[in-house]
Amino acid sequence: MDPANPLQQLLLRGLGTTSLVADRLRSVTQAWVSSGRLDPAQATALVEEVLSSLRGENPELEKQTERQVGRNIDHLLQDLGLARQRELDELRGRLDRLERQLRTNGGRPSGGDLSDIPD
Repeated sequence: MDPANPLQQLLLRGLGTTSLVADRLRSVTQAWVSSGRLDPAQATALVEEVLSSLRGENPELEKQTERQVGRNIDHLLQDLGLARQRELDELRGRLDRLERQLRTNGGRPSGGDLSDIPD
C-alpha cells in the first residue's frame, strides 16, 4: 500500500471495515443460533442480505440512494441559482413554440398581447 495515495488508503480501510462487519455479523448470528434465538436458515439469509447490501447489491437501496443524491443535487443547484436539465428542456420547448408562433404570424406577436403565449 502506498502511504501517499489517500484514495487507496480509503479503499483498503473500507474493505477492512466491511470485512470486520461481516465477521462480527457471522459470530453474532452463530451465537443466536446456538442460543436458539434464530434458526440456522434464517441466520444464513440474514448474513447474506446484510452482506449483499454492503456490496451494493440491493436494488431498492440503490434507487433510494439515487433519489436522495438527485434531491441533494437539485437543492445544490437551486442554492447556486442554476437551472436543472428539466427546467432547461422546458424553456427550450417554450422558445420553440414562440418561434413557431412568430413565424406563422409574420414576425409579429399575435394580437400584440403576451397573454396567449403558452407556458
